[in-house]
Amino acid sequence: MFAGAGSTSQLATLVAVLASALPAAGLAAQTIGRDSVPGTLVSFELVLVPAGAVTVDLAGTPKRVDVSAFWIGRTEVTWDLYDVFALGLDSGATPPGADAVARPTRPYGAPDYGFGHQGYPAISIARQGAEAFCAWLSARTGKRYRLPTEAEWQRAADLARGDHPLASDRRDALAWHAGNASGTTHLVVTKAPDALGLFDLFGNAAEWVMTGDGPRVTRGGSFRDGADRVGPDARATQDYTWNERDPQYPKSRWWLSDAPFVGFRVVREP
Repeated sequence: MFAGAGSTSQLATLVAVLASALPAAGLAAQTIGRDSVPGTLVSFELVLVPAGAVTVDLAGTPKRVDVSAFWIGRTEVTWDLYDVFALGLDSGATPPGADAVARPTRPYGAPDYGFGHQGYPAISIARQGAEAFCAWLSARTGKRYRLPTEAEWQRAADLARGDHPLASDRRDALAWHAGNASGTTHLVVTKAPDALGLFDLFGNAAEWVMTGDGPRVTRGGSFRDGADRVGPDARATQDYTWNERDPQYPKSRWWLSDAPFVGFRVVREP
C-alpha cells in the first residue's frame, strides 16, 4: 500500500487478511515488491503478475493475446505519490532526466473534488498526465514504469477475479460502486484484497489502459457505476463530457474537469 494510507497496526491486519484470502482463492502466496521515490518518504507496493494468455476485443474482434510477466501497483496511484510529481515535491533530489519530464499545469477547480486526499486515489487525471507521471517515476527510480496495456490489465483482472464469477456479496467486499460508495472515492486498502492481492482493481476509480492508437479507455468501473458495471469486464471510452467544464482552449492535457471517477495504476517491467 502507499505510505500514509494507514497505520502499522492496520497494515498488520491487512497482511493477515491477505494471507488468509489467497489460499481460499486457490492461489499461492503472491510475490510482493516495494519501491519508493528517492528523497521522499513515499513508498508503494507492487504485485508480480505471472505470464499468461487473455482474450481482448480488438476492433470488435476477440483475439487471444499472450502476456509476459509484469509488476502491477497493488493500489491505484494515490495523491500522496502523484503530488510529489505534480507539485514538484522532489525538487533538490531530482536525478538527471527527471527534470526533462513536463509537469502538470494548474488544474481547473479542485481535482480531488473534496472527496479526500491523503491515501485516496489520484483522480481527474487525463491519460497524458498519467503517462507523464510514469515517465517521471521511471526517471526517478531508474526502473521502467508505464500504464498497463489493455491485455495486461485483463490478465491481472482475470487472476483477481479468481476461479468463480463475482457474486454480489463478493463484489461488495472488493469494490466501491454506486450502491455502496455514497458518490465518492474512498481510501485505498479499505476493501478486501482480490484473489491476486490487489486493492480496488474493480471500482473506486476507473483505470487508464493503453490501447495503441485507438480510443482512450478505462477499465474496471468506478464508484459512480452500478455494481453490475464494475468488474473485470467493465470498460469505458473517454468522450467530451469528461472535460466539458474546462474553459481553456485547447482543453487541458493534464486534467479532466468532469471525470472525478478516473484514476490509474502503474505497471513495472521486470
